[in-house]
Amino acid sequence: MEQGSAREGARPAYAPGVSPYASGNAARVPQDRVPEQARGRQGGEEQARGEHTHSEPPAPRAVQRHSVRGQILDALRAALVDGELVPGQVYSAPALGARFGVSATPVREAMQRLAVEGAVEVVPNRGFRVTERGPRELAELAEVRALIEVPVMLSLARTVPAHRWSVLRPLAEATVAAAAVGDRAAYAESDRAFHRAVLTLSGNEQLVTVADELHRRSQWPLVAGPVTRRAELLADAAEHTALLDALIAQDLTVVQALVREHFNGADR
Repeated sequence: MEQGSAREGARPAYAPGVSPYASGNAARVPQDRVPEQARGRQGGEEQARGEHTHSEPPAPRAVQRHSVRGQILDALRAALVDGELVPGQVYSAPALGARFGVSATPVREAMQRLAVEGAVEVVPNRGFRVTERGPRELAELAEVRALIEVPVMLSLARTVPAHRWSVLRPLAEATVAAAAVGDRAAYAESDRAFHRAVLTLSGNEQLVTVADELHRRSQWPLVAGPVTRRAELLADAAEHTALLDALIAQDLTVVQALVREHFNGADR
């Protein structure tokens, strides 16, 4: 189950072939929604600091005054999963803030959170570099996730009644829907939501928190190309629904095979 906090609002539609993160397509916030101090600082802060980006930063959905930091964090996570924030590249908070139509402060706060999560690293006096991860690290994350989740899922399969598994059907179907359209950011979120819901049945909140953090870290960056990635997402989503069917049917043999296969492919 592949690899993202539920994101607020729907993802916007863009003209075919045009990246929502490309220069000139930035989603600007109406000036009456931008904090006054941000309007005064946007133009000159980047020049004053001498900072620049090494590639075009993402242009997110319009950011509302309410929970600006949370929405920016959400959009940056989506950009990481989509590969719009490129591994190894450095992005400055003022430049990203200009694209968001807000000051650098909430962007910097969101990036600091991503640094704690291991998605980026701080580059003094320059900004934040997107972490580069090789196949070995992704495989190690998958192995640790399997050590935690597989025994828990197998235990739950023996004790949780069928009707409790049935209520997870919409979550499994959400992964299928995201995979079908190749929406990697939506898939990452729905994938994690399904896993969280399964593990929540254990009643162990600490386990859910640790497993979810490992899952998120394994989701960025996605290194495969878009065609291969869509096929992998579809296969992964199919495993979700097949696993849920087996859990509802209380077929422990099939559950065990599917769970182990699922995590064997988690580092794809």
